[in-house]
Formats: sequence, C-alpha cells, structure tokens
Amino acid sequence: MIILPHLYAIVDAACFENKGTFLAYTEELMAGGVTLLQYRNKSDNARQMLGQARELKRQAGPRVKLIMNDRADLCIAAEFDGVHLGQDDLSPKGARRVIGDKLWLGVSTHNPDQLKAADATSTDYVAIGPVFPTTSKRNPDPAIGLEGVRKARTLTRKPLVAIGGITRSSCRSVIEAGADSVAVISDLLRDPRKSAEEFFRVLR
Repeated sequence: MIILPHLYAIVDAACFENKGTFLAYTEELMAGGVTLLQYRNKSDNARQMLGQARELKRQAGPRVKLIMNDRADLCIAAEFDGVHLGQDDLSPKGARRVIGDKLWLGVSTHNPDQLKAADATSTDYVAIGPVFPTTSKRNPDPAIGLEGVRKARTLTRKPLVAIGGITRSSCRSVIEAGADSVAVISDLLRDPRKSAEEFFRVLR
C-alpha cells in the first residue's frame, strides 16, 4: 500500500498566465516541502499539456511524485509517477492497461456508491469530495462535509484523499475525520512556499 503525504498539492494550469509563472509557482511549492503534486490542465490541447508536463518533470526531478490529471497517455509520455481519474474519464481498468501496475492510480469519488466502486478496482488511493464548497470546479458536486469524510473512511482501507475547499484553518479537522491526505488548490496560490509550510505545520 502506498503512503501519501498529508498535503497533496494540485496545480491548475488555468491559474497561471504563462509557463514561466507556472514553473515559478511549482518551484515555490517544492521549496515549501511539497512532495506530491498533481498537474491539472482542462483547457490546453494534448501537445501543450505534454510540453508543460515535461517542463514540470525536468524541474521536479526525483524530489516530487508527479500525478497527471485525467490523461493516462500523457502520464506515460511525460514520465510521471501516476494518473488521477475523474468519474467521466477512462476506467481504472483501462488506465491500468496504459500505465501498468507500478505507477500510481487515483480516482475521484463524490458519494458512497462511487467510492465503493473505486475501492473494488486496482486504484492505489481514492479521493472523496468536495468536502467544503469549492470554486475550483464550474459545476461541483454537493459538499459532503466532515461527516462525508468519516463515512468514506469506513468504506475503504485504501489511502483516502479529501478534496474541495480545504484550507489551513480546516485541514486538521479533515485529517481527524479520517483522511490520509488533503488535496489543495486555492489555499496554496498566494505565497505558495509559506502556505505549504503552514499546511505542514498544522498537519504535523
């Protein structure tokens, strides 16, 4: 079974004006102690995504595990460490055919039925959310709250990642509710190095 760090940083390419600001941001996250980072890009084409992903891989080196959002094919092409699937993406079984058995596979779930279905697959970790209201998705699923995290914890023995509206002020309660890791986008954007360091201090 894999071991997840308490903080799972998600970097959304849409939040940055250009490749330079994107790479400067990710460097600050790594300087702040981030060791697990998901690259998310919902707007660019595959060629642009691959180019940016390869830049990120060169920058991160062996310091950080890199997870590709949605695209198992680009995970392989960019030599990332794993792929994270949504409910409308390739199935876990299909993703395994692409990435093999050694790379990490995560799946987003939003309710108990989805979580139980994901738990029955070869996924290495399961994500649950949104825990709190979030602005990172256009049409988010209903927030599940801390009770939803507690429920999710009873349904799987796999590492559990909580996502959605989690901040430095709420992350400890999410871990105490049963999550192994908190996935964060928005509350890392301002002063990323300092923000990451503060997350780790709270989550010690």
